[in-house]
Amino acid sequence: MHTRPPTLSQVAARAGVSLKTASRALNGEPYVSGATGQRVREAADELGYRLNSLARDLRTGGTSPLVGLISGDLANPFYSAVASGVERELRRHGLLLVTANSDEDGQLERSLVEALLERRVRALLVVPGGDSREYQRVRDDHGVPFVFLDRPPAGLAADSVLIDNAGGTQQAAAHLLAGGHRRIALVADLVRTTSQQARIDGFTAAMEAAGNPDWEPYLRTGVHDAATAERTIGDLLALDDPPTALFTTNNRLTTGALRALRGLDRPPALVGFDDFELADVVGTTVIAHDMTELGRQAARLAHERIGGHTGPPRTVVIPTTLIARGSGERPPR
Repeated sequence: MHTRPPTLSQVAARAGVSLKTASRALNGEPYVSGATGQRVREAADELGYRLNSLARDLRTGGTSPLVGLISGDLANPFYSAVASGVERELRRHGLLLVTANSDEDGQLERSLVEALLERRVRALLVVPGGDSREYQRVRDDHGVPFVFLDRPPAGLAADSVLIDNAGGTQQAAAHLLAGGHRRIALVADLVRTTSQQARIDGFTAAMEAAGNPDWEPYLRTGVHDAATAERTIGDLLALDDPPTALFTTNNRLTTGALRALRGLDRPPALVGFDDFELADVVGTTVIAHDMTELGRQAARLAHERIGGHTGPPRTVVIPTTLIARGSGERPPR
């Protein structure tokens, strides 16, 4: 059974004082005797009443300690790690993180921005899924600083923290080419996201530089979850000339690839973008980057803007590293 939280009126009644006196006592205002203040605090403790300090501060002209983060999906370990980095950095500066998921829906993203602005967040950290240019109007109207994570804002000059998507993808491509592979499948997420497009472009550039057109029939895009990746890779492996290697462009797609390859006597080579838990245990070669650091750097930029920094937009790029664990080192069949 749901129980409503105690109210200030109930505290006042329990302490035998007026509502105004109870409010003054709990807010530490003058003109309340020590004995009365003690009685009110004891009544609040007995009832389990907690003062809404955020609402109080806003009513009295104070500033909110809240910073908003809008990500694609916090169920994805990538975004969970990013949020952890953001929260830890904000905590150092007495700020609190509020998170929300856009589910890659541009309309929902806009609604979440408005909802967070209504709560008077001091800054917004956004993994943009829609048109970033709309944030210019929001920034002009509300004066709230934005920092974009993982995906650069299209058509908007703003602080950003990005992964070296092109560089990491070129590392993966070079690694597979050096292993003797030419029929290399690229399995990518939504191409409308700038990070995925950068990974596709980086892979394409590496193949062109190597003079290898043999990979082109194996390009698959719009693969947004592990289940779809599993089916897509199953279809690729059923081709008359299946790929001898796979490159998946995020951790969810790598998970789908591992499911598709389980039980195969001679699986193709596999390199995945993003490290993930137990990747070392199952021997998966990955393009790794520090997801927590990505969040920490974004929070740092936001805190500096909150503190009055007015310099030009800054871009921080998180480097990538190829970690060879076995799956990416299988020779061509």
